[in-house]
Amino acid sequence: MTGRYQNDIQHHTDKEVGIEMHRLTTRQSRALAVTATAGALILAGCADDQEEGGTDAPDSDQITQEDIDAAMTTETNLTFWTWVPDIQNQVDLFEAEYPAIDVEVVNVGQGAPHYQKLRTALESGTGAPDVVQIEFQHLPSFRLGDHLLDLAPYGVGDIAGDYAEWIWSQVSEGDAVYAVPQDTGPMGNLYREDLLGEAGIDVPTTWEDFGEAARTYREANPDSYLANMPGNDPGQFVGLLWQAGARPFGYDGAETVTIALDTTEVATVIDFWNPLVQDDVIGVDPDFTDQWYQGLANGRYASWQTAAWGPVFLQGTAGDTSGLWRAAPLPQWEGAEAAGNWGGSTDAVVETTANPIAAAQLALWINTEQEPALKFATEQFLFPASQKILEDSAFLEQEAEFYGGQQVNKEFADISASVVPDFGWLPFMDFAYSSFNETLGKAFAERTDLNDGLIAWESELEDYATAQGFTVE
Repeated sequence: MTGRYQNDIQHHTDKEVGIEMHRLTTRQSRALAVTATAGALILAGCADDQEEGGTDAPDSDQITQEDIDAAMTTETNLTFWTWVPDIQNQVDLFEAEYPAIDVEVVNVGQGAPHYQKLRTALESGTGAPDVVQIEFQHLPSFRLGDHLLDLAPYGVGDIAGDYAEWIWSQVSEGDAVYAVPQDTGPMGNLYREDLLGEAGIDVPTTWEDFGEAARTYREANPDSYLANMPGNDPGQFVGLLWQAGARPFGYDGAETVTIALDTTEVATVIDFWNPLVQDDVIGVDPDFTDQWYQGLANGRYASWQTAAWGPVFLQGTAGDTSGLWRAAPLPQWEGAEAAGNWGGSTDAVVETTANPIAAAQLALWINTEQEPALKFATEQFLFPASQKILEDSAFLEQEAEFYGGQQVNKEFADISASVVPDFGWLPFMDFAYSSFNETLGKAFAERTDLNDGLIAWESELEDYATAQGFTVE
């Protein structure tokens, strides 16, 4: 990629930390106490937290352009909770477009602290923001208490065609829309071209090839691995389930959840990784630790099966390996080309806002207008959700010196088009991910039978769902 992306890696450190938060949220969510999750499941509707200077909106089914114009020219204060670095740049553009609207940007923390503070504000009925950043997998937990405004009547329903089906399915249910997509994490394969070449290994295009290559590479390099599969990161593993066509989770928006970890698709993934783990063919180091960072930098891992935010993150982590890495799609199972997704977030409007029109327009405008949306992609390096940005030459044609001049954005844009739609979540993914670490993740880390870990994970999820009053399918 060109410009500052190529020539000033250190300058991007803060931005890369922000990008990592999309992955970190998964990791930090495990720190949430189960009691906090349980509390979220029983939250009742909260009283309105009226903001000074706002104006009540008409009934949601009566929003007209006239209503929007009136609201956007009325002196209004909004609060926006988000962890995206430098998002004030987008907010400044919004405020220039709508001088009557004043937006306070607040970072209350990343991951668990962010969600815990949001739940506390919703439960107490005071202090909640108007607009809030929420990752895909956490949207159902806030829908559960009817805490998110249906944005369809505010014009957000009209933009469905601007997004791939799989992205839109993450924020909508029927005709209702609960958030505006901001960024995504379609998964691909980053690999060291030099290390694979020295081992005489072609880039694996199928998982069968990948397994054989992993064994060949390990035999030739007893101190390193072709890949690493951490036991502390459910997000990566769930993304691989997604690619394989598994649909382990679901929620009907009311009282029924789906927990389906005993399917053929899940077994395919487990059976593939099980011998590689138990035979010490791949690494199982915990990721986003000092040891793992060093492994990417010193050649301990010759590839990383990661999301579209990974290329920028890797560039900041393993700067001395510039020019040696390349990007490719994930290895494939049989059938049509497919990818999974790991990460991604949205901007939602909290139901208690006193200014729903202005709040909805903020979430919509910064993510869909060309200038702010392109800045997210080219300056803050969030992988875009909007099809307009995914097709913009200013984004696609950046050449990455770190990746040998490859147009990595174009590679991942093509991958994004192959992500399989209709992947669902539980309304208690924080517990689900925490439970993963103690069951299936533990089996990865200790190189024991993954099937036993999978059974334990499913059992814990079913028990927890039943204890919370859900019907389990």
